Amino acid sequence: MGLNLFTIGANKPQPKKQQQGKQGEKTPAQVLAEGMLNVRDIIAPSAIEVDFTYLRIGNMYFRTIFVSGYPRFVGANWLSPIINFEHTLDVSMFYYPVKSKVILDDLRRKITELEATTMTNVEKGKIIDPVVSAALEDAKTLQEQLVKGVEKYFQFSFYITISAETPEELESITSKLESTLGALLLISKVASLQMEDAFQSSIPTGLDKLLITRNMDTTSLATTFPFTSSDLTMEEGIMYGINRHNGSLVIFDRFSLENANSVVFAKSGSGKSYFVKLEALRLLVFGSEVMIIDPEEEYRTLCEAVGGNYIDFSANSSHKINPFDLSGVAVEGENELGQKLIGLITLLKLMLGGLTASEEAILDRALIETYRIKGITTDPDTQSGIEPPVMEDLYKVLMGASEPEAKGMAERLERFIKGSMTGIFDSQSNINLDSKMTVFSTKNLEEALRPIAFYLILDFVWTRIRRDLKKRILIVEEAWYLLQNEDSARFIYSIAKRARKYYLGLTTISQDVDDFLSSEYGKAIVTNSSIQILLKQHPAGIDKVAETFYLSEGEKRLLLAAAVGEGLFFAGANHVAIKVMASEAEHKLITTNPEELLKLREQGLIKAPGSNSPSTTPPVPPIQKPYEQVGQPAGQDTSTITDTETSIQNQGENKPEENRVEQSVPPKEPSSEDILRSVESLSKDQGTINLGNTPPQSGPTPPVEL
Repeated sequence: MGLNLFTIGANKPQPKKQQQGKQGEKTPAQVLAEGMLNVRDIIAPSAIEVDFTYLRIGNMYFRTIFVSGYPRFVGANWLSPIINFEHTLDVSMFYYPVKSKVILDDLRRKITELEATTMTNVEKGKIIDPVVSAALEDAKTLQEQLVKGVEKYFQFSFYITISAETPEELESITSKLESTLGALLLISKVASLQMEDAFQSSIPTGLDKLLITRNMDTTSLATTFPFTSSDLTMEEGIMYGINRHNGSLVIFDRFSLENANSVVFAKSGSGKSYFVKLEALRLLVFGSEVMIIDPEEEYRTLCEAVGGNYIDFSANSSHKINPFDLSGVAVEGENELGQKLIGLITLLKLMLGGLTASEEAILDRALIETYRIKGITTDPDTQSGIEPPVMEDLYKVLMGASEPEAKGMAERLERFIKGSMTGIFDSQSNINLDSKMTVFSTKNLEEALRPIAFYLILDFVWTRIRRDLKKRILIVEEAWYLLQNEDSARFIYSIAKRARKYYLGLTTISQDVDDFLSSEYGKAIVTNSSIQILLKQHPAGIDKVAETFYLSEGEKRLLLAAAVGEGLFFAGANHVAIKVMASEAEHKLITTNPEELLKLREQGLIKAPGSNSPSTTPPVPPIQKPYEQVGQPAGQDTSTITDTETSIQNQGENKPEENRVEQSVPPKEPSSEDILRSVESLSKDQGTINLGNTPPQSGPTPPVEL
């Protein structure tokens, strides 16, 4: 789309008279200028053929259409079909300010005429013409606004020039454009017998030689501004989806902002987990490590497909986390042991059901003694290379204390050491975070233990993150679990504040928007997140969301009516309406649709929950770099934009002969390099999955009268 810049002039342009000497003779300066070579001589075509309805320059045909009539009411962005027309157009708009006094004098006369017509009809007993009544009301309203200075008056010219390589193509484009203009209730005409002046009016010289104008006030004129949608496309980053307003790619690098934190809010079934899994998969391609707290086993298929470490955190699991772990890395100005003691007290509050002030003081001394027995003190040199204590060591210290409160806490702690919850919180850690993706599943834990497990896992990950600096993403599903307790809410907020220092991006996800935003720390987490994603919202919570994110009425309607995978993407000071797009290969790994999951399990492409049998899905072969342009089959729809270029279909066709063995021989386990290449290929598929299955559309806006 070619758009000429606006031209605003105080008066309509008048043809200039050629400066000549006496009796029509040219001046010496004019004679000299005519003999000199200038830029116009260089760029001008050898000839221009001017026809009644088109103009030919070289091998190109041009035709200009002007708009002579406009609808009574329009909404914001009403010219979007023209700006986003499928063929390249040159659009010229000219604005001419008109003095208010001239318009007021004309309005006064017009109002007098309309009132006289109305009175005459009343005296004759005739029904008042509704057209006359509407015109009178509009005239009085405009008069009042002009007098108050609320509105100004302008004359507006609107020209559109079409270019084509053949006359037939020119006619076809003209027909489509006139249909589009007609759908907008615009009256358009071809500038017949004025093609030369029309063409000069459409090139970026700022000259209006047609002077076909229409009167407009300021409000109406503002709706003609063509650039009504923002783009969010960076040179680097991953593709999050497409812009619903103009079809551009939403490509963004979350680590380019002041912090890499994000929050995702959406009602159940609106695609929030789908969005986050797609982001995680694509971040893997660019070298980020991803760690996920997964309460519903939604990330298992994805984790196993990319060769990640899937940890079932439960009483029967062999994976253990020691709450007493230290990072062993001394950071100047930080007292790690002191921070660990604060974190342990918070964890024990969750485990013991709260603590009194005296119990908290006793517990603090007991924790210090527990570390001291192992030889760990506030001296950083003692905090590395020594096996940390476990929960049972604290239990013994409390049992040996003289205070009755200590023995009471030991009795409450006993169920985690010797009782029904033995084996979850009282062992040395045996989990490493060396994998590109690590998923902690809490699905098999009792509901009452989930807040404790969430906090413990979060503390463990945070401790390990501080050991070495890497680009990482930490995803916390159903983060409202942590906001139920003030201490755990404070802890996740502290991670959000300090994540940038350790090259970490924290992603918090919640469908309970009211609970999340009602918390003081929940609001603080949103404030400390440079990226916010809002998908479909529930009517009961939309006002709270609108208040927090300063949404307009149109954006509120957009979120209420959004299809699956559609919503608003906020990045710093910018935000766009987004539609999430995934390739077919990506979709199979991240979908949570029960019907699709059942079909994939029947085909053996993914595992059933709790199954330990390997999936039959072969590794995906690596191909082009991310977003590398690939050929598109003839006839394929190009209106859907995707960022991926590979498919997992027919992947076994090019296997080496030595790998083609009988079914009884198990396939060779892929190496870590193969797995990483497989991850890279997942973001390059020619197929697409349209989550919304609906064309992009923005929410309705109040009409504006022209």
